[in-house]
This record gives sequence, structure tokens and C-alpha cells, in this order.
Amino acid sequence: MIEELKDTTILNKVGGRFKLSALIQKRMLELMEGGRPLIEDTEGKTQMEIVIEEIRQGKIALEDPAVQNNKKDKQEASPF
Repeated sequence: MIEELKDTTILNKVGGRFKLSALIQKRMLELMEGGRPLIEDTEGKTQMEIVIEEIRQGKIALEDPAVQNNKKDKQEASPF
């Protein structure tokens, strides 16, 4: 198990275990589909370690569903 997951700091940063799990799953899928890591030093790290480090550094976060819906509404309403 990755040591960072034992620390409650990362849980508090994301907003709980469920949100952390969802964020890890979403980002792991992006990496498996060819997404590039957002951190510099990835040498010898697993994809899980890369995702955890991205979260620790604040490079990725889950968007609030209300924010996502608001963005979607604005895109549909604007012809430009």
C-alpha cells in the first residue's frame, strides 16, 4: 500500500475516501488511455504513485457536480 494513502491529509484535501477513490479511478483511466503525467519525476513510479503525487501537489481535483452542470449549461446556451 502506498504510504501517502495512510495519511489523513490527502483525504482532507480531496474531501473524503469516496472522493479520493473516484479521483484516483478517473485519473488512472486517463493515464491508461495515454494521458501524460502532470508531475516531473515519474521514473520508476507506478501509475498509482503518479496519481497520488499529482493529488498531493494539487495538480488534479474533482470538480463539484454543480460546477460541471453550470459549465455544461453555459456551453449549450451560448452559440459561440
